[in-house]
Amino acid sequence: MFEFIGLVIAVGAAIGGYVKAKSFVSRRLRYVESAKSPMAPVVAGAAAAIIAAPIVALLPIVGAPAAIALGVGVGVGTRAGVKEIRSGAWND
Repeated sequence: MFEFIGLVIAVGAAIGGYVKAKSFVSRRLRYVESAKSPMAPVVAGAAAAIIAAPIVALLPIVGAPAAIALGVGVGVGTRAGVKEIRSGAWND
């Protein structure tokens, strides 16, 4: 039962990280050239996972997979935001 709760929290963290990162990159960083580099999603995802690691380490149910899922979600969201900027879809 506790594993399922941890899984749900990790999936929620990944989805939340994706949505927030994509929105932030497409709205706020559209004129920032370094946000469009190929390393930006990797750096954003690693930073999110490192920042979240001590917080989730204190929660016994969640654990490290939630921090990793958050990092992956933020990285993929950053990449999707950059693709949205390049395609011009944010102009709608």
